[in-house]
Amino acid sequence: MTKTGASALAIEDVTKTGASVLANPAPLGLMGFGATTVLLNLHNANIISATSLGMIFAMGIFYGGLAQVIAGILEFRKGNTFGMTAFTSYGMFWIALVALLQFPNMGWAASVDSASMGFFLGVWGLFTAFMFVATLKKNLALQIVFGSLTVLFFLLAIADFTGSAMIKTIAGYEGILCGLSAIYLACAEIMNDAYGKKVLPV
Repeated sequence: MTKTGASALAIEDVTKTGASVLANPAPLGLMGFGATTVLLNLHNANIISATSLGMIFAMGIFYGGLAQVIAGILEFRKGNTFGMTAFTSYGMFWIALVALLQFPNMGWAASVDSASMGFFLGVWGLFTAFMFVATLKKNLALQIVFGSLTVLFFLLAIADFTGSAMIKTIAGYEGILCGLSAIYLACAEIMNDAYGKKVLPV
């Protein structure tokens, strides 16, 4: 059985003749995660203003949210437990985050207090930490994505627990780097597959 293409998060779906029949959904999920993470953390770092929140919420629902969930479902079809769990979980994270912030404005729920938001982000930090441990069996680029994301969640949780604007700003800059690392990995997977060789190292 021949393995084709370069995929950090997916194994190839192969027919009896050895021909690949499914595309790699990982770049879609990585781009949805990376682009939305960069935009949110541009706001957290005070590089873009609060008027950008509508744009960030839209990205969170559709590209960071739905696109990642779709990528996770496709990873399920390819038999990749890690990719399915990661993309589906973080896709639903973005949708849940938008809901937490928008439900109060719609009269559907009370506003979430800072301590509760800290616990919400902390739980996601724990999830990401054990996912990071799993990446130690994978490539360096993926380790950087999950390692920096673990740090990001805990920084944001600490910022909410303490009310520290400085920590939130630091988290914003760290989050920009995290998002860019995911975008890089998405580009690497697309380029390496398109050219059939290692164009961008992972």
